[in-house]
Amino acid sequence: MSFGDPNNPYGQQPPQGQPGHPQQAPQGVPPQYGYPQQPPQGAAPQYGYPQQTPPPPYGAYPQPGLHAPGMPGSGMPPLAHWGLRVGSYLLDVLIIAGPMYAVLGIGAAVSGDETGDTIAGIFSLLGMLYAIGMAFFQLYKEGTTGQSFGKKIVGTSVHREVDGATIGFGMAFVRKLAHILDGIPCYIGYLWPLWDEKKQTFSDKVCGTVVVKVNKAG
Repeated sequence: MSFGDPNNPYGQQPPQGQPGHPQQAPQGVPPQYGYPQQPPQGAAPQYGYPQQTPPPPYGAYPQPGLHAPGMPGSGMPPLAHWGLRVGSYLLDVLIIAGPMYAVLGIGAAVSGDETGDTIAGIFSLLGMLYAIGMAFFQLYKEGTTGQSFGKKIVGTSVHREVDGATIGFGMAFVRKLAHILDGIPCYIGYLWPLWDEKKQTFSDKVCGTVVVKVNKAG
């Protein structure tokens, strides 16, 4: 019996379309059975484990606008009380004004003749340049990190109320100008954090900022 014998079942080729032997789909036509095809590149998968949402970065509110710092469930540091705010302000003023007046005092001490007056003028200019430069540097640090030197020493930090982000140099400058509002009505704006729920001054409310307690400088 040969392999070409029609009576030989081992030599026969199964006819196309016979049950049990599915035909291959023509090129370009998706199969109707078997394993599911992989989704096209860039398309979101339709099966498998669900994608995990990454956690919010440290310092951001879980739900912006719903939880203020220091409130239950906010996960944020507590609000800074009035005493800490006063302490940081006085330290910032001391860091700016202390060296400036020291240099001005040296200039005044050497004045009295033409040479001394020239030296005094140079010292006065240096003192003013230091005060202006340090004031702007303090604003830069406060806007980019949340902390001026005084805030870093006492352990406070200023952030946006809506999302806990730092306020940036521009808003730090505007916030400093807005302190004028705190001083207009008999300086009551500076005392407002004593009874305000969010411990904000008038400038904080205008600029949308809050001051929170953080770890002190090591």
